[in-house]
Amino acid sequence: MGTPVTVLEVTNSKELSLFVKLPLTLYAGDPLYSPQLTKDLKKHFCPYDNPFFEFSTVKFYLAYRGTPNSEKNCVGRVVSIINKRHLEYHNDGAGFFGFFESVNDEQVSSALLDAVRGDLKPAGLRVMRGPMSFSTNEECGFLLDGFNLPPMIMTPYNPPYYNDLIRSYGMEKVKDLYAYIVDVPDVMPEKVYRAAAIAEKKGITARLISMDKLTDDLMLFKDLYNAAWKDNWGFIPITDGEIEYTGQQMKQIIYPETVVIAMCGTETVGFLGLIPDANFVLRHMGGKFNPITMAKAVYLSKKIRDARLMLLGTKAEYRNRGVDGLLFREAFKGCKKHRIERVEFSWILEDNVPVQMLIKMIGGVRYKTFRIYERAV
Repeated sequence: MGTPVTVLEVTNSKELSLFVKLPLTLYAGDPLYSPQLTKDLKKHFCPYDNPFFEFSTVKFYLAYRGTPNSEKNCVGRVVSIINKRHLEYHNDGAGFFGFFESVNDEQVSSALLDAVRGDLKPAGLRVMRGPMSFSTNEECGFLLDGFNLPPMIMTPYNPPYYNDLIRSYGMEKVKDLYAYIVDVPDVMPEKVYRAAAIAEKKGITARLISMDKLTDDLMLFKDLYNAAWKDNWGFIPITDGEIEYTGQQMKQIIYPETVVIAMCGTETVGFLGLIPDANFVLRHMGGKFNPITMAKAVYLSKKIRDARLMLLGTKAEYRNRGVDGLLFREAFKGCKKHRIERVEFSWILEDNVPVQMLIKMIGGVRYKTFRIYERAV
């Protein structure tokens, strides 16, 4: 028998630091890995900073092969999540795991997932689902294909063997999420302009987001998103605290010319946000925040050529009125201004055919899949 695996809950700042930095070791030498800044992750994992903790029970775990609490013996990590708002909204008995990282060893991955089940079962939950980091409003799933492509901002990236480890534990697919890529054209397809013209004839207008009133405008998106997406699989309403927190995270990277709000009079009827791919910069910072990496960030931020569509919603009663065409037309104008060459649309539910058809209308091609798994607790 090999050296036993021990899984321990993170209980202090030193262990949390090890939790945050473990992927830097696991992905060492991988040019596609895009680590978030260590200081940002520590804030994200802090109950006093991240409003997600207000309605969730979260525990962090580290796996060691050999002497526990030794950095050189740390071989995996995971988070167990009991999301009270999810349970209230869906009443499906589901708990979650997230932020999973592991060496290619079934003994390690099984021990980590056992720790999660050990939290979910006493809480009366019936299903373990994931990965969710932390919820469907953030990163979801394991990358299933497209491993030779860099991840865009806030999308999963992992080695192929993660899917093997999870399946070996008895977890099965519950939902696939798609990512589409679109080359930004010099001229949008004619059908986009026709749709935009229909919307304008109906008195619908478009305006850009106001950076001076960013939180106020994101609150408009929150209300629209919570209404427009309420029937989608895995949906959890966004809270005021979460949207304020997200706004603070995004404020430094948003291009206001690529975040568009559709209005009918004083009513907000549509919202679209294309966010520049900050991962292009993060890949050169190695998770570090210091004068040298900041100088790199300033220089490289001017060379970002990709963006991700992260925010999209149209009120149900305004669908099929050309609102989407109007939003796309205006946002892609902003892409040209900032020399954005490609846009990723993600994630899209595998069974959300209307949105998939909309993306294909502007030339989108599916190029990645993210998979969410589950099993009985």
